[in-house]
Amino acid sequence: MDDETGDIVAVCIGVDHKKAFDDPENGASLWALAVDPQARHPGIGLQMVQNFSEFYKNEGRSFIDLSVMHSNEEAINLYKKLGFVQVPVFCIKNKNAINENLFTGPTKPEDRLNPYAMIIIDEARRRGIRVDVLDPVDNYFKLSSGGTSVICRESLTEWTSSIAMSRCSDKTTTTRLLKKAGLRVADQHLASKPSTNQIFLKKHGAIVVKPAIGEQGAGITVDVTTINELETAVNYARQVSDKVLLEQMVRGQDLRIIVINYEVVAAAIRKPPSVIGDGQHTILQLVKKQSRRREKATQGESKIPVDEELRRTVHNAGYVLDDVLPNGQELQVRKAANLHVGGTIHDVTNDLHPELIKAAENAARALDIPVPQQVEDGGRKRIISPV
Repeated sequence: MDDETGDIVAVCIGVDHKKAFDDPENGASLWALAVDPQARHPGIGLQMVQNFSEFYKNEGRSFIDLSVMHSNEEAINLYKKLGFVQVPVFCIKNKNAINENLFTGPTKPEDRLNPYAMIIIDEARRRGIRVDVLDPVDNYFKLSSGGTSVICRESLTEWTSSIAMSRCSDKTTTTRLLKKAGLRVADQHLASKPSTNQIFLKKHGAIVVKPAIGEQGAGITVDVTTINELETAVNYARQVSDKVLLEQMVRGQDLRIIVINYEVVAAAIRKPPSVIGDGQHTILQLVKKQSRRREKATQGESKIPVDEELRRTVHNAGYVLDDVLPNGQELQVRKAANLHVGGTIHDVTNDLHPELIKAAENAARALDIPVPQQVEDGGRKRIISPV
């Protein structure tokens, strides 16, 4: 458990053979080890196994055994590093609810798509729905069951109309439609000449600058408060889209709500990436380590870019990238919480307020999109296609 947040970050299950069945060989076994891929601290799995081994050593056990999939080279290397010896034992397991995915058949490497697509593909295969990968480069696949089939790209299906897509593609259009439907939206201004942009900044004190057309957090700068930051942010956004938006900064949590058939089914808070100091490594080294962990946990989809936005966020917190962060000090290294720039996702479905549920469902109806998602960028709600 994380002492600061109270979050469960890892679980380890073992069996004491001596107490369970009076094992004459006086052994114990490690049955399960799971680590939260979004945990803030590195090396948790290693520490869990070390503590597990130390516990049973103190209990007087002679050895610890465990089993691991033969293809899980990462786990095998970890256990070898800790002193475990690999033995040629073949094991057959019965299918159950826990290991069911081991029996659905492997996915060929050339058919592996990005995580958004694979979540749907894996669940479809588990339910006996046929999956045909049409184009692994752009993540196109077809789902078939009985006489019905649907073509998908990532989490988008052919049932989403081009009209609905166009409403969600341009953030200015999205905002107008939501406002017309009676939903509260942040004040918005289309970036133009510097003097006009500065008037908008002065009006709100802090703003969000983003490309009008774009996704995955590209080109977004959150919490812009100075004229120098403003012009830098506008130029940064223009690398993604010629049309740049300035929006009122509304402080709060970054909330995403998923609506299917105009009914809320799930919600999650997205948190910006942060690092925790150890008194030894520089902020840049900590960022790179955290980025590798996020990339590994998301099959390459999430990593923390080392760019001007990173440097700006760190500088505004009173540091530079070459500084050594004090032990235990947490530092947020980006303002945006998008998965693609290192953000993490935390389920809050059961805690969602009824007013937010109502607003999300009304927004979905306003855009008339089958599977819309509500997003809050810097406190401002909008709706995007789940592409």
